Amino acid sequence: MAERRVAAHEVIAARLRESITSGALPVGAHLPPEAELCAEYGTSRGPVRQALATLAAEGLIVTRQGRAARVASRARRQSVAEYLYFTRFARLTGGVAGARTIQIARRPASVPEATKLEIEVGAPIVYNLRLRFLDGEPTMLERSCFREEVGDLLFGIDIDAGSITERLGVAGVDYAEFVQEIDAIAADEVDSLHLEIDKGAPLLRALRTSRDHSGRVIDYADDRYRPDLVTFTSRDINPRLG
Repeated sequence: MAERRVAAHEVIAARLRESITSGALPVGAHLPPEAELCAEYGTSRGPVRQALATLAAEGLIVTRQGRAARVASRARRQSVAEYLYFTRFARLTGGVAGARTIQIARRPASVPEATKLEIEVGAPIVYNLRLRFLDGEPTMLERSCFREEVGDLLFGIDIDAGSITERLGVAGVDYAEFVQEIDAIAADEVDSLHLEIDKGAPLLRALRTSRDHSGRVIDYADDRYRPDLVTFTSRDINPRLG
């Protein structure tokens, strides 16, 4: 089977995206004019404009007619309309996901953990604290609690080699529903240490509950994102006003 040829606009978008997310093109900086981009990439204005439209849709740049595009944010945008596990989100936005497990342990469920997992207080669970990287930069700190029979599977796989959700799915875990709530929280000492930010700095928090087809809770997660690297957005293309 022949490999798909990468379109010119995808190449241009990927390279500009890397310059923005790496900080080589800082927030507020102007991208080169379309004519310069055409010359640099040896293409016409069509692919250049398509690449700029892609980056604008991602929220990375702002474009105005008659003016050079300007960098608006380093943060990649994730829609609140659907749940995307971190590895897939990184892949879809042109990034590379990484992970480092800080702690994984079996322990009795605390009252809050038992409530979230809908089990008895003191029942055994598996707790996982893991740092996620986006293009090598510490981006999200995840605190996950698993039912014992699900969490035990984590000790037999390399959980830093990719998505835990993907690997558990392959292992037969019946993921059917993800419910996610987004709020803001101040970084605590653990967040500060691993995300390399000041204690008290603002973070975006995604509280996620996963269930199987019977409605049983599989796991519960408290994921904390650096808002300079990831934001959550909502889009309504048919709003009802009034």
